[in-house]
Amino acid sequence: MTTTALQRLDLALPTGSLDAYIQAVSAIPVLSASEEQALAIRLRDHNDLEAAQRIILAHLRFVVHIARGYSGYGLPQADLIQEGNIGLMKAVRSFKPELGVRLVSFAVHWIRAEMHEFILRNWRMVKVATTKAQRKLFFHLRSAKKHLGWFSRGEVQAVASAFDVSPETVLEMEQRMAGQDVSLEGDANGDDDEGPLPPIAYLQDVHADPAHVLEQQDWEDYKENRLADAMAALDARSRDILERRWLNEDKTTLQELADQYQVSAERIRQIEKMAMKNLRTSLEA
Repeated sequence: MTTTALQRLDLALPTGSLDAYIQAVSAIPVLSASEEQALAIRLRDHNDLEAAQRIILAHLRFVVHIARGYSGYGLPQADLIQEGNIGLMKAVRSFKPELGVRLVSFAVHWIRAEMHEFILRNWRMVKVATTKAQRKLFFHLRSAKKHLGWFSRGEVQAVASAFDVSPETVLEMEQRMAGQDVSLEGDANGDDDEGPLPPIAYLQDVHADPAHVLEQQDWEDYKENRLADAMAALDARSRDILERRWLNEDKTTLQELADQYQVSAERIRQIEKMAMKNLRTSLEA
């Protein structure tokens, strides 16, 4: 059975209130070892959806218990429980009853993995842990701290040794966790004359630099002068064709130019192509 099929099970639980949901799952009887084994075998051998539903329902209280352990991250408990339920369904799909272990021992890793991914995606706007070492530290750093302040040098070294990472990685993760999300443009409802300036005020605006503006204007003037000189070097007919085909706002067709100069449209195209080649050579010189 796939995870998608498990997720489509009608569990018939209240969804409007978190308290009502927790009360409902807490009232579901816990399976004995023999009951769990029999249901897992039915699911494995016969793809029995009713057996899967009974296993999942009996373990939803366990997901709630794990989710409470992550309440310090400031994320909604309902969302953590939902992610944990997905992990539980994945665990049920992969559970092998022949191993002789209880599902709860097997499923805890799947449930925590889904919650960890959710926390890392949503704890901050900017992803707080990107490398494997940082992800490893993120969920252990709080318990490793001995006080609310910054680590001492000895504590940094101890944590680095315990988790097999460099001291620099420990310090970087501590700084990331201590930081807060700040709006780039500040509080839209705040008073501009009070409080600290928003981060955007400290960003350099290169377009407002007089030297940059002057340099850009000189470069534009230089390109326009080079183009004018290159156009002046063309014969009158070639220059007229290029201007009317490329520079004028209302473009002239090949046939209209052919009628004016009493040649074929193909001849106008050839003149245009040669004029473009001469123009390019002049500009590259």
